[in-house]
Amino acid sequence: MDDQAPPNPALLPAGLRDLLPPDAETEAAGVEAAMAVFAGHAYRRVKPPLLEFEESFVGGSGAAVAEQSFRIMDPDSHRMMVLRADMTPQIARIAATRLAAHPRPLRLSYAGQCVRVRGGGPGTDRQVPQAGIELIGADSAAADAEVMLVAVEALAALGLQRPSLDLTLPTLVPALLENAGMDAATQRILSRALDRKDAAEVARHGAAMAPLLTDLLLAAGPAAPALEALRRANLPATCRDLAGRLADVVGLVQRAAPRLRVTIDPLEFRGFRYHTGIALTLFAPGRHEELGRGGRYFSTDGEPATGITLYADAVLRAAIPRTERPTVFVPAGSDLAVAQTLRAAGFATLGGLDAVTDNTEEARRLRCSHVLVAGEPVPVVNHPSSAADTETDN
Repeated sequence: MDDQAPPNPALLPAGLRDLLPPDAETEAAGVEAAMAVFAGHAYRRVKPPLLEFEESFVGGSGAAVAEQSFRIMDPDSHRMMVLRADMTPQIARIAATRLAAHPRPLRLSYAGQCVRVRGGGPGTDRQVPQAGIELIGADSAAADAEVMLVAVEALAALGLQRPSLDLTLPTLVPALLENAGMDAATQRILSRALDRKDAAEVARHGAAMAPLLTDLLLAAGPAAPALEALRRANLPATCRDLAGRLADVVGLVQRAAPRLRVTIDPLEFRGFRYHTGIALTLFAPGRHEELGRGGRYFSTDGEPATGITLYADAVLRAAIPRTERPTVFVPAGSDLAVAQTLRAAGFATLGGLDAVTDNTEEARRLRCSHVLVAGEPVPVVNHPSSAADTETDN
């Protein structure tokens, strides 16, 4: 006899969870609010599929998320497919194929769910909602600045009025180390030390480059002193051009949004594996969780491109909680025109299916905030909070 208890049907794989009321509606409304901002700036929405053939997805920028992507054998074609871990590679593919003949620069937006083999850390989600924009076919400071400013406007639409914009140059460290003629082993040691912000290790292994690397390492912070440190630094020509582009972008952003907090970390490169120029991360005040990330890269066919992805779940955790719509219990047999008027006024209406002896008690049982009495919504005293529906998922 098998004494093993049956599996709990509510148990989900690690990093996956059910999103319950009202959180599911809040997330959906937040994504659509961001998409409305994107549409207002002429970013046209596309909807790529959840699955693609492996060779199509992992080429170009998709290589950066290849190890985070689930593989599935297609029983129809017998080819390997990938369940997307990020949407940017798909947008790049669409731009290079389906929209290859469209005029450039091409502005595209997207929203959808992505699934990753592993979360970003212990207890983090493996299913991640994304919403973002890509500007493809333009290589200019104006294009970089536009993407940043549109993303900031989208956050404002969700109630985040004071985000901070952290800019970095992911290609600067490799360019500096390669230009110095260091051997591969020393480059790995210094890259690891710079990634860990270990100034002592940089001084130990940096040789003639140590003073420059240390100065730039310590320059991380507000934009103005960081830009001044880059201007004073003895950089090779390609790096000077990169620093100049950064200064131009910061100038454009600060003129358009003078109250936006802009910081620069010249030597940060963690997580920006396929970026080729200025990269960015968005944060909320007092929070370390990333709200979004993006930057400049080369699209599938080598076109210059820049974009940003907002992480909808992180954005909504940082935003002001959304007030749930009041719900009116409409007893069975009520005038449907009254219910329609209530919905137009911003209420949700929950229609009774059968007559009951106490409409107020039924409204309370169904967790409605109001009950329809003589054609008017009347508040239900001590109605249960919908928060009672919330459960903790694994």
